[in-house]
Amino acid sequence: MHDIFISIIIGIIEGLTEFLPVSSTAHIRIAQQLFHIGLDDPYWKMYAIVIQLGAVMCLPVYFWDRILKFLRTFPRGSAGDRTILNHPLSLVMIAFVCTAGPAFLLKKVISANLENLTVIGAALIIGGAIMWAVDALFRSPNTLEMEAMSLPQAIWIGIAQITSAVFPGTSRSMSTIAAGQIAGMSRSAALEFSFFLSIPTMTVATLYDLLKTLKPGHETAGLAPLTMDAHRWLVLAIGFIVSFIVALAVVAWFMQWVRRRGFAPFAVYRIILGILVLLLLRNVATAHQTTVESQPSTSYSVVK
Repeated sequence: MHDIFISIIIGIIEGLTEFLPVSSTAHIRIAQQLFHIGLDDPYWKMYAIVIQLGAVMCLPVYFWDRILKFLRTFPRGSAGDRTILNHPLSLVMIAFVCTAGPAFLLKKVISANLENLTVIGAALIIGGAIMWAVDALFRSPNTLEMEAMSLPQAIWIGIAQITSAVFPGTSRSMSTIAAGQIAGMSRSAALEFSFFLSIPTMTVATLYDLLKTLKPGHETAGLAPLTMDAHRWLVLAIGFIVSFIVALAVVAWFMQWVRRRGFAPFAVYRIILGILVLLLLRNVATAHQTTVESQPSTSYSVVK
């Protein structure tokens, strides 16, 4: 029952934070620390990967009508002014490739940083400051909807998203939204493209990591092959379902919020959380050092 309770809580956290620009990775890692779950625990590593997929699966459900419209109008677009290179579906896949290629080459760095709370805390603070500055400075967009995006904008957003993979705590949503605003997109257009880009990015990344985790004989990035029993499958399924339901509600709410307000409250929250994480790490390190220094010495002097 303890694992099921943890699964519900972490599933809620994942659903709440996956698409808000506050970094789901940071919140999941912090939650694992609070529940005394090792960041290198193979099962909970796999669990975090799978519940991300649960959250991402809400996007095709929420945007089902838009996806069908894009498929019907490919490649000319609804206004007949698009080509195979700048249709919204093409731009999503181009941005995905711009992210996936470098991220694959940097997978060792990415894996190491996923367990580094110092990197996560710093990325929360720096990302929050960048988001706040971008939201305040770039208020005259020339691209008001996703259908009007250009190829350079998609390439730029795809490259910018690499930072969220290399530095967990940055947030995919934050990096893509801020990059979109810098490139002249409106808040809502940048957010919508961020959601669409999450579908291939997170689906491929999740399935790739899950395959590494469960395939016998492959021990990569610290993920050992696992033996799954009925209880573990149940805990995993609960987290997946909870994250899907919560994320679906968050996406619907966030789309309405962005149309009326900016991202400043999320930037402030990120900065405060990042400071708390770094202070907590400092206190833990200080307490550990004090404990070590208070232990009696086992060395002996030799008089010659």
